Amino acid sequence: MISRDHVPAIVRHPALWVGVAVLLAVTEASPAIGLLIGLVVGLTVGAPDRLRPARVSKQLLQASVVILGFGMQIGAAIRIGVSSAGVTLLTISGTLALAAVLGRLMRVDREVQTLIGSGTAICGGSAIAAVAPAIGASPASTAVALSVVFVLNGVALFVFPWLGHALGMSQQQFGLWAALAIHDTSSVVGAASAYGAEALALATVVKLTRALWIAPVALIAARVHGGGRSGAKVQWFLIGFILASVVAWLVPAPELWGVLARIGKALMAPTLFMVGASLTRETLREVGVRPLVMGVVLWAVVSTLTALLVLGGLSVG
Repeated sequence: MISRDHVPAIVRHPALWVGVAVLLAVTEASPAIGLLIGLVVGLTVGAPDRLRPARVSKQLLQASVVILGFGMQIGAAIRIGVSSAGVTLLTISGTLALAAVLGRLMRVDREVQTLIGSGTAICGGSAIAAVAPAIGASPASTAVALSVVFVLNGVALFVFPWLGHALGMSQQQFGLWAALAIHDTSSVVGAASAYGAEALALATVVKLTRALWIAPVALIAARVHGGGRSGAKVQWFLIGFILASVVAWLVPAPELWGVLARIGKALMAPTLFMVGASLTRETLREVGVRPLVMGVVLWAVVSTLTALLVLGGLSVG
């Protein structure tokens, strides 16, 4: 990190950092861009002490999760995705179990393995955003897990369509595979749309159904990491997420809910900017490269097994 004595005062003024966060939200920048900028400035000049990025990022994460609930369309997901419930339960539980095993074998920090497992099993950054505050994960653990997921999302966006064609997958097969094996919904949509309209339709519905597991998985993770104590804190933001989804389902105001969901997505970039800004070189050294290796191995196994299942006749609908 550059010595603070050599950094202009304006660069470390909280107002400038807040301005960057606001700009990221207004321009609806990619969450990956927000995280990258935060990492760069955090590891070079260091965040201002008065800003408290770790605390700000936690609050923004919780607010983002609640607001994103308005775009969940829980009714459509329940109605259309019932036939994929068995596949969803099997793959989510299997991925989380595999993540725990790999994490122990590779001696990855427990928080990080839980976050990477949740992101891989459900819906990438959104799942990590919900699970991180639920288990009291540190900013370092959160940033590492998000970084791993975003890197693999970028790879999937380009590699999956090519692999799908190479394996001779149909539109339906690829749509199901993409929803089961790609982390973030945005990358699922991107890869499936490149493959075809039928693949996109199925992939979107199945991924939406999987996203409904954010809240229960986060609540279970909170209980597990809390050691099963009866005094574990209620995760009000997760309850807010569920209530927002239900309200958006019951009240016919699609334009309003669409705007709110868009705001929730826009908040993810400044949130991850603050997450990245809270890191130091010392914390990254403590984490090491094992989380990345674990994330890659976990994703490779999940992608391979789900591809074999789909090619073997697994289907929904």
